[in-house]
Amino acid sequence: MLQEVERTLKAAGDATRLRILRMLEGGPLCVCQVVEVLGLSQSTVSKHLVLLKNAGLIEDEKRGKWVFYRRPAGEAVNFPGALSGLLSDFLRSERRAAEDLRLSRQPRVKKLAACCPRPPDAPRGAARAR
Repeated sequence: MLQEVERTLKAAGDATRLRILRMLEGGPLCVCQVVEVLGLSQSTVSKHLVLLKNAGLIEDEKRGKWVFYRRPAGEAVNFPGALSGLLSDFLRSERRAAEDLRLSRQPRVKKLAACCPRPPDAPRGAARAR
């Protein structure tokens, strides 16, 4: 239990990872969409996503060479105990994270999913948008 809490705190102890968690509240995103909003390299974003995934704060779905990330179903933020409410409140009130969420919902960012085989909420067999 202590190791799980430590892993969670380490994953949540970075501003970029907190911003990613907030963006994923808007629904699943491909790595390319997160890169577009944050303005970071794909490799940097991928490292952050792996840390969040290993801490159990996000889930991924692989589709060929593309990966979509989303928040686990259920609790808004999967943090232990009282920390959950504190961080959830922070994520909702932090201006930069709120702006990231808004940007991630922009049509130009959503269209970036065209680099991926299909959005995760599209029916199987759906063609990717161009």
